[in-house]
Amino acid sequence: MAVQAEKKDIKLIVIDIDGTLLNSKMELSERNEKAIKAAAAKGVQIAFATGKSYNAAKHLFEKLELKAPGIFVQGLITYDASGSITHQQVLSTAVCRKVVTFAEERGFYLLAYSGARVMTRTVNQRIYDEMAKYHEILEPAGSLYNIIGDVPINKIVAIGEDGRATKALRWQLNTMLDSSARVVQAGIAHMLEIVPAGVSKGSALKMLTKDLRIPADQVMAIGDAENDIEMIQFAGLGVAMGQADEAVKSHAQYVAPSHDEDGVADAIEKFILPAPEPIAEVTAKAESSDASKAPETKPNTDGAGEKSS
Repeated sequence: MAVQAEKKDIKLIVIDIDGTLLNSKMELSERNEKAIKAAAAKGVQIAFATGKSYNAAKHLFEKLELKAPGIFVQGLITYDASGSITHQQVLSTAVCRKVVTFAEERGFYLLAYSGARVMTRTVNQRIYDEMAKYHEILEPAGSLYNIIGDVPINKIVAIGEDGRATKALRWQLNTMLDSSARVVQAGIAHMLEIVPAGVSKGSALKMLTKDLRIPADQVMAIGDAENDIEMIQFAGLGVAMGQADEAVKSHAQYVAPSHDEDGVADAIEKFILPAPEPIAEVTAKAESSDASKAPETKPNTDGAGEKSS
């Protein structure tokens, strides 16, 4: 479904980070930065919604000069603008034990998210380096099975060697867990995330809008992956990135350019920020301004009518 490119009364913009706000080099472009700052200056609230922990967004809050709420760990933890947790969901101990045992027996590398902590049995240097790109630091904790029950676990991430094995694990976990937990993907073929049933970025966004007292029709949500679908559906203006799968685009009202083409800025400029003045009008105003500032020329009355020698 497409919407007319007309300005909307948007009070809250919710933005996925990886594959949406950041480009393929994991960078925040100058155009995206300017558009977000301009929207914030206009009074629009900004929030991030990511599968990562709060630590993964700290550098963005600083760079964008924002004190903003956010949805983290796939909607399992919501923070207010002061950085305090307002809502949180955890996996049951029974689900954690099943997932850890089943996935480790099949050679998957596991991460357990607990608040801002990301724990693992032992640090795999390749995965450590990969996670560091997302500003997340792995914490060696020994056997994950042994900490279940002692440490609240929001979600478990299973990392495989290839997409085929991961696809098989997803089918097996869905069958085994039934409705006791949910298995999702965040745009990475060899990675699965196991989260509490009924929780998503969309359900967290619904709670956040209640906290902020902003109706859904005044929300813009921007994302690129399967885990963004619910919040794109919930928002009054759902935006999918140009490189997203068709399954994501089909739920969006607007498809922006890709994350390497400043799609976030495109959507904000198109629906929220004032339209730039036409070049002709800007030029005319500049010329008028220059003319008004030009010094007044006085006629030379000295020696009038005389010829120079």
